[in-house]
Amino acid sequence: MDITPTLLAAVEAICRRAGDAILEVYGSDFEVKGKADASPVTAADERAEALITPALAALTPGIPIVAEEAVAGGAVPDVSGGRFWLVDPLDGTKEFISRNGEFTVNIALVEQGVPVLGVVLAPALGRLFAGARGLGAWVEDEQGRRAIHCRTVPEAGLAVVASRSHGDAAALDAFLAGRKVAQLVSAGSSLKLCLVAAGQADLYPRLGRTMEWDIAAGDAVLRAAGGLVRCVSSHEPLRYGKPGLDNPHFYAAA
Repeated sequence: MDITPTLLAAVEAICRRAGDAILEVYGSDFEVKGKADASPVTAADERAEALITPALAALTPGIPIVAEEAVAGGAVPDVSGGRFWLVDPLDGTKEFISRNGEFTVNIALVEQGVPVLGVVLAPALGRLFAGARGLGAWVEDEQGRRAIHCRTVPEAGLAVVASRSHGDAAALDAFLAGRKVAQLVSAGSSLKLCLVAAGQADLYPRLGRTMEWDIAAGDAVLRAAGGLVRCVSSHEPLRYGKPGLDNPHFYAAA
């Protein structure tokens, strides 16, 4: 399947519709429930996924869709064909619950283990990141739409972005030992990957558990902007479609 501007625009539109549904819940007195793994879920997660899944199925019939809430309910499609969608309808549920705005809608297309198209929308912040193989990466916000690229690390040192809700300070200190760090900032959800893609940060280490749908869209944007997500243990590029769909520790960088 060709990765075209038309396909990417269609996915952006799906993300925006999901974002509108999420903001309706965000502005209400919503209930927080717990999933089997004790992670939180709200009506916003469920409504967004219920919108995204049929829209992707209509856009690309026959391509499996791996979506977080469906998987939590036991629906894990066969992705052995090598091409599938990865959907996190609301990444950063803890940020959503705390109402800090740093939550995202994430849709990625994976081919043979590689994320080749990704859209990350932060609806409460009015910011959309998108990127695809052969098309580059960009951000759209109140200032308009513009291309983004990873940057060369400044002489002053690395700007490191870390998780707001899942930090392990000791592990992070050990990972950064020996590196020249100029700035350490916290952010929620897949926005951390997008900050590296946009040249606003240089390194994002994630030294804890994540699932493939958490990062695939941001990884696609990052790759399109000249960066990559690598495994901490091997320094090899992270692959998708792994058994269990969970990730090893990784870092994102230019």
